[in-house]
Amino acid sequence: MSVQRLRTETRYSEIVIHNGTVYLAGQLADDYRGDILQQTRETLANIDALLAEAGSDKSRILSVTIYLKDLDRDYAGLNQVWDAWVAQGAAPARACVEAKMYKPEVLVEMTVVAAL
Repeated sequence: MSVQRLRTETRYSEIVIHNGTVYLAGQLADDYRGDILQQTRETLANIDALLAEAGSDKSRILSVTIYLKDLDRDYAGLNQVWDAWVAQGAAPARACVEAKMYKPEVLVEMTVVAAL
């Protein structure tokens, strides 16, 4: 079975497609200066764009892993934006954990697995 890699960098590909499944690398906001609401909105917009490029969409997301810099402080804000974004009746399997981010300004990162 073939593996298709899109937006490939030295260390990773942002999109990998294999056997009818789309894998997205950890997605972040474009602007790290915003609060959790802004960073979550931008991250989800990036996910929408990458899924569209791969031939999928948010209604076909199978699972998401969400990494938050501060779970206690940012969980409610994340969920506020997430709940408005997630496709009605198509909530994916989801895990949310606190993690040290690669830059102190980054508040949220998400990895996604979706069906084509």
